[in-house]
Amino acid sequence: MGKEIEVAILFADVVGSTKLYELLGDLRARDMVGICIDVMRAATDQNHGTVIKTMGDEVMATFPTADDALNAAAQMQRQITSHPQLKVDEQTVAIRIGCNFGPELRMVERLSPDWRTSVRQIDIATLKGRSSEVALFEVLWQTEDVTSMVPEIAITSREREKASKSQRLRLRYQGQEVLVNETRANITIGRAEENDLVVKGNLISRLHARVEINRNKFMLIDQSTNGTFVLGKDGEEAFVRRDSMQIRGEGLIGLGKAPDSNSSQVIRYTCEE
Repeated sequence: MGKEIEVAILFADVVGSTKLYELLGDLRARDMVGICIDVMRAATDQNHGTVIKTMGDEVMATFPTADDALNAAAQMQRQITSHPQLKVDEQTVAIRIGCNFGPELRMVERLSPDWRTSVRQIDIATLKGRSSEVALFEVLWQTEDVTSMVPEIAITSREREKASKSQRLRLRYQGQEVLVNETRANITIGRAEENDLVVKGNLISRLHARVEINRNKFMLIDQSTNGTFVLGKDGEEAFVRRDSMQIRGEGLIGLGKAPDSNSSQVIRYTCEE
């Protein structure tokens, strides 16, 4: 067997890219997202990292040390914040970044003293494949924010009980049925055969969307060109493209076009306890 190595993994994506496409149109929004990806790539290269893949407005990269990952993350934030071509209505395009150092979740302990003073615990979560809660930390890349550090958060017994309740999201489409729950925490939807729920259509991307459970909330993450429409039983309508939203109760999902209860292309969803 090969020798196990530890690396830092970084994920970065553009915040609210759906609104960019709605406000600016496809061409300009795509150019702005492209600039963000270029900045992310350059920061990765300049801090000893390797870009593993890009998808839409997202970058995944690895780094040999935790410090390298956070140095790259801070550089991405600084350069995107100050970039003259990344402003919309006087507001700068924003990115969000997450890091982990493996195989054990001990990234904060691997940081240098300089970076450790800029880290604060903000939450506790249960991750797939782990029986115990995991602490989530925020890195304050702007030094003036360090003064706003807050104490570590302790999870209460009521929160533990709430998180332990078993919930399921049932998705049905043309005889296919899949469940999203704590055992199967995420599924993919699209026209490619390797998806968990295969839906064919001209407006449907090969990997159109993901559905996952996160802290007992079901999240729909669109990764498509034409977006995803959700119609709740109460009549509330929503549209998401290259972004995420929470789905509740029951209703219909349409890939690339608004769902029609009489159409064979509609996906029906039900949240169950």
